[in-house]
Amino acid sequence: MSVDVEDYFQVSAFAPYIDRAHWDAMPCRVERNVDRILGVFEGKGVKATFFTLGWIAERYPAMVRRIHAAGHEIASHGHGHQRVSEQTPEAFFDDILRAKLVLEDVTGAAVSGYRAPSFSINGTTPWAWDMLRRAGYRYSSSVYPVRHDHYGMRDAPRFPFYPTLGADLLELPITTARVLSRNLPAGGGGYFRLLPYAVSRWMIARVNAQDGRPGIFYFHPWEIDPDQPRPGKLDPKTRFRHYVNLRRTQRRISTLAQDFRWDRIDRIFLEQE
Repeated sequence: MSVDVEDYFQVSAFAPYIDRAHWDAMPCRVERNVDRILGVFEGKGVKATFFTLGWIAERYPAMVRRIHAAGHEIASHGHGHQRVSEQTPEAFFDDILRAKLVLEDVTGAAVSGYRAPSFSINGTTPWAWDMLRRAGYRYSSSVYPVRHDHYGMRDAPRFPFYPTLGADLLELPITTARVLSRNLPAGGGGYFRLLPYAVSRWMIARVNAQDGRPGIFYFHPWEIDPDQPRPGKLDPKTRFRHYVNLRRTQRRISTLAQDFRWDRIDRIFLEQE
């Protein structure tokens, strides 16, 4: 189980509508939403990995310490939520190192994992894995092997792989179910909100039973917050994708937490090495 800790105004699809320079003036809701998630996880006995923005950790260090104190893994979502493909290798390295140092300073614990904003490590940015190794990360969960207009690396392996020959950085793709020669998105995000819950449950169960593999699921704190502020002038596709079924998501997450056994990414994958 994983959570990408960012606020509603930081999603990549809002970039044309909300200037990064205005982030500090936006009403933040991440703290209350994370506390609700912690309550759900505590009630269901779930431990998870929280991929947290350095930007968020600098402003809400007490929240990050609460996540850590509850027994969850703190991992990195980068610092400023910029797509890897929009940065030079040097700028990317500075961003991921800054985030790692901030998170380690806040929690006093080593940060092993990273997830790229919008799953933006793909065939055009293979250098990113080398930068992650250089910054001291042990794993990445930055690839979604699906076809999508904003992200995805559809030809990537569906299960954990080492992207660089002879290197020790492990890539952990978001879970997909293989049906009729296609990868279907089983690991969360907007698909989880759009599709009936039974479909997501069936796909994850199929991966567990047919492939014999654990699933990697993700969601964002803003996805359980139907009352979040709504920027004006969003295009129809962005509006639909962001707001569809927000009122149902917390209940679905609670059901998902009960229907499967969940744990932190580092325990499931790194401790098996």
